[in-house]
Amino acid sequence: MSLTRAPQLRTRTWHPAWTVAAVTLGALVAAAAFRSSTGVLMEPIEREFGWDRTTTSGAVSLNLVLFGLVAPFAAALMDRWGVRRIVTAALGLVGLASAATTVMTQAWHLWLLWGLVIGTGTGMMALVFGAIVANRWFVRHRGLVTGIFSAGNATGQLVFLPLVARAATGPGWRAAALVVATLSLVIMVAVALLLHDHPHDLDVLPYGADDDYVVPVSPYAERPLRAAVRVLRESSRQWPFWALLGSFFVCGWSTNGLIQTHFVPAAHDHGMPTTTAAGLLAVVGVFDILGTVASGWLTDRMDARVLLAVYYAFRGLSLFTLHHVLSPEVQPQLWVFIVFYGLDWVATVPPTVALCRQHFGLHDSGVVFGWTFASHMVGAGVGASFAGWIRQANGSYETAWYAAGLLCLGAAVVVMTIRRPVADHSVPAQSPA
Repeated sequence: MSLTRAPQLRTRTWHPAWTVAAVTLGALVAAAAFRSSTGVLMEPIEREFGWDRTTTSGAVSLNLVLFGLVAPFAAALMDRWGVRRIVTAALGLVGLASAATTVMTQAWHLWLLWGLVIGTGTGMMALVFGAIVANRWFVRHRGLVTGIFSAGNATGQLVFLPLVARAATGPGWRAAALVVATLSLVIMVAVALLLHDHPHDLDVLPYGADDDYVVPVSPYAERPLRAAVRVLRESSRQWPFWALLGSFFVCGWSTNGLIQTHFVPAAHDHGMPTTTAAGLLAVVGVFDILGTVASGWLTDRMDARVLLAVYYAFRGLSLFTLHHVLSPEVQPQLWVFIVFYGLDWVATVPPTVALCRQHFGLHDSGVVFGWTFASHMVGAGVGASFAGWIRQANGSYETAWYAAGLLCLGAAVVVMTIRRPVADHSVPAQSPA
């Protein structure tokens, strides 16, 4: 990896890294908005078209799997053609496909638009996008910023789930899809105008960098597909890669695949109104913001492996209680679950990003995290389909909660097998004196 001197830092009262971070957060919120609405929209769509839970869960699973599988290739594309171009195109794709769902009439339309197109578009704005921006634009507070970006998913839930639920029970699910389409197109304009690829595009240093900081030259002169496959081949020779892949598979299963997709229908099975259940999922989003930002702060200060083990263990224990706390009314014990699960929702992201960076270096970590995130979303897709099949077969989600809880406890053990890194590659090497 070759190095170049950092540009001379201009005197600024406001570092542009924070503007880039704000726009990135907005794009992540937009990407999260439609995906977080799937649990609310499933039942209205099923009632209108007569589709069963297996059909709608399958479309959600395709969305989640593609959302993850696109991530490593999106990371290489961003490095080759620029973050701004890729994210602008992705937002336009999501907005148009969201609007097109309002005129669908066949199940394959749902799979095409909701599953294939929106899964691909949002996958280009997955958390790997936030990880790349944080690594490029920040040296100081990198873990904290990663936590804030991770909380963007929760913010999408917080802002849009109650709105989507009201639209689905009032004007209809089509109005909810149009809200998401409009948001995507508005954020697309902001990204095109304000998101810059590198600090040196504006002749500045990354936030918190020393004056002798040097800029690593990207190793990805090759085609993005070849770069993504090369990094997969090289990183797969090391155990930390497989441990992170497996644990993040479980993370996706137990969050996006299970709770985000099936919590609202499961609560409705217990007699709870859909709007109430959607409101509770939004509260999960509130506490997720707090938990993920706090996790980013802790990741800057603690062993990331220990943090992950604690997060997975407590998540697994909480899932064992869910079937017993759901009821027609919101009881105190359900509030305990909502608060606890919210704090833990994607708190796993900052320490996972940190371990990718520590074991695979600053540049490779973006694509490595892309592959890890792909595993997360494959897990989400498998988890969503498994829970839908369990519900269809048994008329209850109870077995699905227990299975996910056991997987989380297993993930807690696996992450502690990752060796402690010899050195943190989060800061590029300095040039010789």
